[in-house]
Amino acid sequence: MFKAKMPSLSLRPCRTRLAVSALTVLAAGCSFVPSYQRPDAPIPAQFPESAVGAVDSRPAADIAWQDFVQDARLRAIVARALDGNRDLRVAALAIEQARAQYQIRSADRTPTLNLAASGNRQPAANGSGGITSTYSAGVALASWEIDFFGRIASLEESALAQYFATQEARSAVQTSLVAALANAWLSLQTNDALLALTERTLATRDDSLRLTQLRFDQGVSSALDLRQAESLTAAARATLAQQRRLRALDVNALTLLAGASLPDDLLHTGAEPFIAFAHVPAGLPSDLLTRRPDVRQAEQQLRSANANIGAARAAFFPRMALTASAGTASSALSGLFKNGAWGWTLAPQALLPIFDGGRNQANLDSALAARQAAVAQYEKAIQVAFREAADALASRATLADQVSATQAQASAESERFRLADLRYRNGIASYLDALDAQRALFATQQALAQIQLARQQNEVALYKALGGGWRAPEKTELAGG
Repeated sequence: MFKAKMPSLSLRPCRTRLAVSALTVLAAGCSFVPSYQRPDAPIPAQFPESAVGAVDSRPAADIAWQDFVQDARLRAIVARALDGNRDLRVAALAIEQARAQYQIRSADRTPTLNLAASGNRQPAANGSGGITSTYSAGVALASWEIDFFGRIASLEESALAQYFATQEARSAVQTSLVAALANAWLSLQTNDALLALTERTLATRDDSLRLTQLRFDQGVSSALDLRQAESLTAAARATLAQQRRLRALDVNALTLLAGASLPDDLLHTGAEPFIAFAHVPAGLPSDLLTRRPDVRQAEQQLRSANANIGAARAAFFPRMALTASAGTASSALSGLFKNGAWGWTLAPQALLPIFDGGRNQANLDSALAARQAAVAQYEKAIQVAFREAADALASRATLADQVSATQAQASAESERFRLADLRYRNGIASYLDALDAQRALFATQQALAQIQLARQQNEVALYKALGGGWRAPEKTELAGG
């Protein structure tokens, strides 16, 4: 029920609005949030010189994944995955959830107006047996906290930082997704190459087995030679089955990452040479702080924890709230909107904590501990990033040397097998020489394929470690902000 109409109704709302506006302006300048300073990075200023070589100042994150990936089919698979991958979809929805949470906190700083209407009928208090009716309608201002000490503003700042953290988390998921797709594709290509190699080796061993069987039938070769040829051929068949299984697993991995089945033309790599990636510059360790999304995410979480301290400190000070209403009341519905039925109420309130059993202090202690934990998580993210980048850089040069040495070994083993097989077919050398040469050649060729795979995957790891694979989103203003 509303109070009776006041003679100065036309002036008091204006004065009230001015007072509330003044309080809001004062509140905007009061904050207990500690001044934020980015913690010093607990890493060296440079990567180990032995691992880097010439340092390129261009950040790897500036290389878009479309430019990094050179194979058109892999680019098509990545494009499909960016639309269909479920982890990326969950990360995007987490952004929307964080956006909504921020808007909730932002809405706490503005008054909430409600349209209220009520009706009440009850027996008359004078015992006459009559019925008393009361009807009211109007606009009500719910309990609105005037954020004089910045509690709500601190919570809003914390929610905004969490929103930015989810954006960085989404970028981190995309970076990991691009790297996982590239690695799965490289594995598929390697297994296709090994499958073709095994098929050629099996054909060679079948030919050797036929020759050995013929020589055994003619009494030229021993039973031991025949059994060794049979064993070697069976081993090649087992390896062939294994490679087919591994290829199927690679296809399944790509399908899961893409979020949908992939057409055969995108999965057919054959025995083609390894795809090449764009050169990834080493850059500087400081680039990790501004370019790597998981590090940026950790910093935003630190900012959020820092803002929560301001809210915990503000809880020690008075909390001011305002409740108001304006409308009409009457004993009959027909009289609700007649002259003389209008009125208003204004109820400011201030609550000062006197005794809370240590609740506010415990909340502050919790907020301070949470910030220290966020600092540790931020520092750990930097250290992990530095380690991953340094490892990839250290592996780059050594893997290149290993590939060159293994290629030379494979060429030598190929020539050795050709000569040993020729000598065996001409009856100059024993089958054991040809057998050993054949085994060594196959093992070296397999090792070469695996080392080439490791080299390419290391380039992917370096690209990911230096923050590549994502594009920074355009700055957009949050709705409700």
